[in-house]
Amino acid sequence: MTLEGKKIALLIAPRGTEEPEFRRPKDAVEAAGATVTVVGIKAGEAKTNNGDLDPGGSYAVDKTVKDLSASDFDGLVIPGGTVGADKLRADADIVSFVRSFFEQAKPLGVICHGPWLLVEAGVLEGRTVTSYSSIRKDIENAGGTWVDQEVVTDRGLVTSRKPDDLSAFCAKIVEEFAEGKHPE
Repeated sequence: MTLEGKKIALLIAPRGTEEPEFRRPKDAVEAAGATVTVVGIKAGEAKTNNGDLDPGGSYAVDKTVKDLSASDFDGLVIPGGTVGADKLRADADIVSFVRSFFEQAKPLGVICHGPWLLVEAGVLEGRTVTSYSSIRKDIENAGGTWVDQEVVTDRGLVTSRKPDDLSAFCAKIVEEFAEGKHPE
């Protein structure tokens, strides 16, 4: 599938985003032809982690969330990492940005602890998702149905559990981004 002409936003926390969950989806959508914009809370560089504890690489933030709108993009990727996801969900501008993708029926790919942002955005009511197992109760309390599967798709929302699921996750987000909007 080709993503030529598609613009995809990829969130990154100032520190703590899980590197493989950031890097592999970025590589996959770029390989399919999309233009990826790395979106952060603040300008500069963001440092990733591996396994939440070990340092990863540094990545340039292309744009800050305050400078953007969901209408600028065709889709959004939210990587995990316990620390990174927690920092992102604590930022009101990030949460509003995420909610806007749902309001515009645009596809999203969310992995590991990334669904914490969906809980914070209040967009899980009636949706079936997966995530890292430790946030299952958060998802259920937010009105979502949690399942233990490698990858789950629900009306343009693609979710996966952990780095071991990245191959299936990346293939599915490319497919959903190629399909485009998913009005309910």
